[in-house]
Amino acid sequence: MHNIKYTESESFKCLENLRKTSLDLYLIHTGVEHCTPSHICPGPKDEFIIHFILSGRGVYTCRKHTWQLRAGEMFLIYPNEHVTYASDAEEPWSYAWIGFNGIRANAALTNCGFSQHTLVRPFHDPDQILEKIHMILESRQLTFAADLNRNACMLQILAKLCNDYAMHTPQESRQRRGQSKAYLAHAIEYIEYSYQYGINVTDIVDYIGISRTYLNRIFKKELGVSVQTFLINYCLHKAASLLVSTDSTIHEIAKAVGYEDPLAFSKAFKKKFGKSPKNYREHKDLMDKFSEKQPWIK
Repeated sequence: MHNIKYTESESFKCLENLRKTSLDLYLIHTGVEHCTPSHICPGPKDEFIIHFILSGRGVYTCRKHTWQLRAGEMFLIYPNEHVTYASDAEEPWSYAWIGFNGIRANAALTNCGFSQHTLVRPFHDPDQILEKIHMILESRQLTFAADLNRNACMLQILAKLCNDYAMHTPQESRQRRGQSKAYLAHAIEYIEYSYQYGINVTDIVDYIGISRTYLNRIFKKELGVSVQTFLINYCLHKAASLLVSTDSTIHEIAKAVGYEDPLAFSKAFKKKFGKSPKNYREHKDLMDKFSEKQPWIK
C-alpha cells in the first residue's frame, strides 16, 4: 500500500506516491527543488520525467551524451534509462518537474517535441508551468476531487508544451509529420475497435494499406515502441482495468481482450505487471477493503 507523501523544506517541495487514476496518462510525482552546488541525481526511473530549469545551470548525461543546460531549457528522462544530472558548482540550478506514465505518454511527448533522439528542448512561460505545479502540490488531499485537479494540471502543462512546439515548428516539417500521424491515428483507432477479436500486426497493416516496416517506423518514431508492443500493452491495460472493475472470470477477460488461450494471457499479464491476473485482482480487493475502513486513504 502506497500513501501520498508530501515533503516540504526551504529548498525542496515534492508530492509523490500518487495513485494511478487513468490508463491514458497519470501523474506519479511532482516537485520543485533549489539544488545545492554540485548536487547529483543518479539512477534509472520507472516513469517519464520532465525537468524544467527555472534558474542557474547544470548538466544532464544520458546514453553517453552530456548537455550543458541553463534556465529556459527542459530535459526528459525515459523510463529505465541510466542517467545522471547535476547542478553547477558555482551557479546551481533550480528546477520543477513532473513524473508521469500511461498508454498515451509517448504520444504526448512526441507532440511536445521530444523523441528518443531529442531529450532536451527549450520551454516558454516558466511562470505558467510553475503555477500549475504549485497547484498540484497544494492538491495533496486524499480525495477524488484532488485526484482530478492534479491530473488536470498535469494535462494543462503537457497541452501547453504541445501548443508551444506546434507554434515553433516550421510548417513544412509539420506537414511531413501530418501524414505519418494520420497513419498512426488510423492504426490506433483500428486497435481500439478491434483488439477484442484477437487481431495481429498483419491485420493492422492490411487495414491501413502500408507496409509493416513503414508502420513500425512510424510507431517507434512517434510512440517509442513497435506496433506489436503497443497492441500487447493496449490489450493488457484493458485487461487490468476489467480485473478491478468487473466480476468477470479471468477466462472471460482473456477472451474479451483477444486471448483465446488463458495460459498465454496469464503469462503475458504477469510479464507486464509482475503479478498474475488473480493476484492483481486480489491485491486490488485488499486495497479497496482497507480503503473502506480507512476513508482517509481515498
